[in-house]
Amino acid sequence: MPYRPQLTQAARPATITIPAVNELGESVPTQIAGEHPLTLYLDKREIVTLMTLGGAPEALAIGYLRNQRLVERLEDIAAVQVDWETDSAAVTTTRTVGDIQQRLGKRTVTTGCGQGTVFGDLLEDLDRIALPPAARLDEGTLHALLDAVRHHESIYKQAGAVHGCALARGAEILMFVEDVGRHNAVDAIAGQMWLDGLEGGDKVFYTTGRLTSEMVIKTAQMGIPFLVSRSGLTQMGYDLARRSGMTMIGRAQGRHFLLFTGAERFLRSAAASA
Repeated sequence: MPYRPQLTQAARPATITIPAVNELGESVPTQIAGEHPLTLYLDKREIVTLMTLGGAPEALAIGYLRNQRLVERLEDIAAVQVDWETDSAAVTTTRTVGDIQQRLGKRTVTTGCGQGTVFGDLLEDLDRIALPPAARLDEGTLHALLDAVRHHESIYKQAGAVHGCALARGAEILMFVEDVGRHNAVDAIAGQMWLDGLEGGDKVFYTTGRLTSEMVIKTAQMGIPFLVSRSGLTQMGYDLARRSGMTMIGRAQGRHFLLFTGAERFLRSAAASA
């Protein structure tokens, strides 16, 4: 069994129901997405306040620290205690985080919803990540994955106002996380991958959001060679995907997609190649 730190189980309901008035003047019970501040503390040091649905706060805290390289291993985390009365997540570690002040001092506000933040020298770290060159994704599997995502029950279908991310093995969805920002959703999946002892080399990462530099960096840090979105991309996202050797596919809905980078890993169907 993989190591697991001490965790609370403090998930909040993803939606609440409020009254709204429609165009006929009728009162209509309407589901809306929750949004809660969660201040993350690392060994009593305040790191950041995240706005979140609160569906997986412990995994979100772990994944955030992982993706910001503020902790190197899951074994470095002793406990994650989430308390919604104080809107806080307190993370205690088993050893002192060495260059935390230096990493906190170097930060870039990204284009993530709610302004994601990337600490430290993550762009330089990207060059040390080796994504598996032998991994392959075929066109039929991509179509099946997009169909599985389309049929997946989601908060977005109930209330809108959220982004979703999925971790898949082939067309099989292993995790599906939604939050008010796509950076929260990817962090929660990164944290859960650590908790479950999952490697990324044979996985596909899907997001409803834009393919930005932040999404590419975080996907690469999880060791995942395939990044897929129904949305478009930014120039820096494209440049970093090429730099990391990632296979990036955007505008993917139904049978349509655009393959931007990493074509050597993608296997076209015989019909498409004819």
